[in-house]
Amino acid sequence: MADNVKRFQPVEVPDEPEVDSRAASVSASMIALGLKALSQRAIAATKDIFTLLSVATGFWLWNSIPDPSPTQIVSLSLYAVFILAANVIVRRV
Repeated sequence: MADNVKRFQPVEVPDEPEVDSRAASVSASMIALGLKALSQRAIAATKDIFTLLSVATGFWLWNSIPDPSPTQIVSLSLYAVFILAANVIVRRV
């Protein structure tokens, strides 16, 4: 029974099919369309990352001062207004 088992068999490699030029151009245009959509989503994500990082810096500054003086409160408020204005400008563009 063990004699009937073939351990090595030659593998036949089929010839490569001919690629139609129309199919190749459609494939290339679909890949380009997919990359365009991906890049547009990446640009939209950078706007969200900007907002997240700017709010995180404001929180870090607020959290790093345990007992703020009135001058520090005013400066933190001005920084918060600046961050708010920058985020509004980024959202409108």
